[in-house]
Amino acid sequence: MWALTKQSRQMALEHSQLQSVLLQRTAELQILTQRLLKVQDEERRRLSRDLHDHTGQTLTALKLSIAVLQESCKGDAPQMALVSEVTELADHAIEEIRTMSYLLHPPLLDEVGFACAAEWYVEGFAKRSGLSVSLDIAPDGERLPMNMEIALFRVLQESLTNVHRHSGAAKVVVCFRRQPEKVVLEIRDNGSGISPERLQRLQEASAETGVGLAGMRERMLELDGELEIGSDEHGTILRATIPRPAVSRSEQQGNDEELTLPLVMTGISTPANRPVGRPSRRPTSQEQAS
Repeated sequence: MWALTKQSRQMALEHSQLQSVLLQRTAELQILTQRLLKVQDEERRRLSRDLHDHTGQTLTALKLSIAVLQESCKGDAPQMALVSEVTELADHAIEEIRTMSYLLHPPLLDEVGFACAAEWYVEGFAKRSGLSVSLDIAPDGERLPMNMEIALFRVLQESLTNVHRHSGAAKVVVCFRRQPEKVVLEIRDNGSGISPERLQRLQEASAETGVGLAGMRERMLELDGELEIGSDEHGTILRATIPRPAVSRSEQQGNDEELTLPLVMTGISTPANRPVGRPSRRPTSQEQAS
């Protein structure tokens, strides 16, 4: 009996030690994942700048050279046709490079904040996907911290990509609200929904979750936020909630409107830092290109 008790204590101690190691490794993995997300965002910003400043300028110089060539071929119809075709290809390449650059990291996100960048992205997404997308962003008067704005934009970007690829939806509603204690981004579609079994598996941190959803969770986790998913046969809702810093809550108390779209569907939530500014200007014609 004494030997059995001693063995049980030994097993309990080993179990406790294993739990401690597991918690430590999990925390280290989360730190590494968040660091990778930051590096990814920095690399996207660098690639976006390089594409715009270098590749874009090279293609623009090519267009100028083509214009000179076009002048010298005015009397030769076959050559003019060939030059015109090259001009169209150059225009297409410039448009593709500009769109790719802005999708990697929209300049509006740095210049005027999440609200204006979201408006630009949703408009371009609707054109590219053919989906009907309505955007509801509450007016605001201050910028959120850059890490929060990047997290919100990436959640919006990934969510709309998933809607286009997987939902079969025709309509999407994007809603963003600033409340006294938090900011809330919600993406709702009218697609075929997610089965209860699949929805349950998405709650688990497994390979089946996918890189996109895992990345959104980690971004929310870093900001002490929450990622919720609700779904039924009428569509799917994804909601990202991030707490606001106490310093700005008193300014908005009583002026913010609560979201009135509760997650009434079968849903999951994933526990997941801080503060969107109202754009001070509209996107330029170049920034509208998408």
